[in-house]
Amino acid sequence: MPDLDTMTTDGVAVREITTASGHRIGHATLNSTATLNALNLAMVKRLASAFDSWADDDGIVAVLLDAAGDKAFCAGGDVASLAREILALRQQAPGSVSPLAAAFFEHEYRLDHRLHTYPKPILGWGHGIVMGGGIGLLVGCSHRVVTPRTRLAMPEVAIGLYPDVAGSWFLPRMPGQTGLFLALTGASVHASDALFLGLADFVARHEDKAALLAAMAEAPWRGRSEEDGALLSHLIEALGTPDELPAAPVRTHLDLINRTMGHDRLADLAPRLRALADHAEPWLAQAAQGFIKGSPSSAAVSFELLRRARTMSLAEALRLEYDLSLGCCVHNDFAEGVRALLIDKDKNPRWEPPTLDLVSPAHVRAHFEPRHSGPHPLADLV
Repeated sequence: MPDLDTMTTDGVAVREITTASGHRIGHATLNSTATLNALNLAMVKRLASAFDSWADDDGIVAVLLDAAGDKAFCAGGDVASLAREILALRQQAPGSVSPLAAAFFEHEYRLDHRLHTYPKPILGWGHGIVMGGGIGLLVGCSHRVVTPRTRLAMPEVAIGLYPDVAGSWFLPRMPGQTGLFLALTGASVHASDALFLGLADFVARHEDKAALLAAMAEAPWRGRSEEDGALLSHLIEALGTPDELPAAPVRTHLDLINRTMGHDRLADLAPRLRALADHAEPWLAQAAQGFIKGSPSSAAVSFELLRRARTMSLAEALRLEYDLSLGCCVHNDFAEGVRALLIDKDKNPRWEPPTLDLVSPAHVRAHFEPRHSGPHPLADLV
């Protein structure tokens, strides 16, 4: 493979692999290892352009989406840049929507929708850290591979945001109440639970990726999406499954998670969730700490979001998320959480309101108010 750095534009390297059958495979690689491949607006636009081009090219039979480095597929969005602009804007024009945030969320959600509805097989190789916006990319692929060293999470509650990138659509589709549990705690999961939760389809050794690419180059592609999708599945399965995988605490503790989350109001389930901080299982205790330390407003809007989006289509959910994301930018906790955890790193966010019992229904509703004029920016998604 040619040198990634010479191929990279705006944080993404793009190339095409010619196959023995005379077809081609599109290959997009996130290549911003210094930021753990965190997505910024330029990267999102670069990916969208490549995927649009390949969708319309009859010679392209499949697409591979992976990342450079050994640490992360994608650690999420470049929220530090967003927070800096939001904080600066509050000094100049309080209550205004950040232009960067409006553009970033629109283009990111368009890309997520594109992946979910893509007309050709997409192999997402999700090795290492896969968080937030990284899950948004991986979960939209038709063939999602994780490895024994993959760690997935939607940790937005820790920074005053919420599980976006279609989280409102895929979290409620997880078994039982696991989606709500992950949304409120930001807990991370590994390969076994990724399969159980529907975040991944295959587990493979990261060291076998080169062998898979070689097999894809030699495979008898047909140029027909359904047949090529089945062929890709067989190629991945031929790699075999790793002998040892990390524990699967979500599956192991599913009944306890369901009892903890229940079907109550957030105020009713919150004490049960906090009580897990004393559980003997470290994963459950750490998850409870994530809820305890996280933004109360984020917990409340996440709970309300999953309630509202339960019966929505993917496009409807993304439109709702766009409105909510801009609402989070206008309110305090998103920029404050990013400041405390990622910019100043004092790890002492000043949440407003500071406790869950002080988060009013009106405060939650205000986060969902549309902040755009004219048609919705994502009105054309279907």
